[in-house]
Amino acid sequence: MVVIARNLVHSALWLVASLFGVAIMYVLLEAGFLAVVQVVIYIGAIAVLMIFAIMLTRKIAQEKAPRFNENWLWGAGIALGLFAAINYILFNWSGVSTPLTPLNPSFDTLKALGVALVAPDGYVLAFELASVLLLAALIGAIVVAWERK
Repeated sequence: MVVIARNLVHSALWLVASLFGVAIMYVLLEAGFLAVVQVVIYIGAIAVLMIFAIMLTRKIAQEKAPRFNENWLWGAGIALGLFAAINYILFNWSGVSTPLTPLNPSFDTLKALGVALVAPDGYVLAFELASVLLLAALIGAIVVAWERK
């Protein structure tokens, strides 16, 4: 529904629903901190930023263009083929039904996550690039929506 909804705001709201589903998956995996981060950062910040950008640029994007182009059937076929291939691989892989080994109770997963996110050899570069990308998207939306006199 994120991709095929006619209204951009409805697409953004379907994205919020799917991100909430990911948060529920984190809860089921007993990763409470990641579930809270998913809700606070992705739903609370990024989705609201996207809705804000849609509202800012709504006047510009009011043109009536065709919803599908002539290659939509090819895209749907490729997507269905990839979905079938991934399902075939997953259902024939023995690792799907193998139970995980329990973690050591003294292992602090939150500390390990924090170190991985800010360590120079961890994910700090990805974090910085994501923040620059979001800032550029926000500035771009403001420039596009700016009314010139």
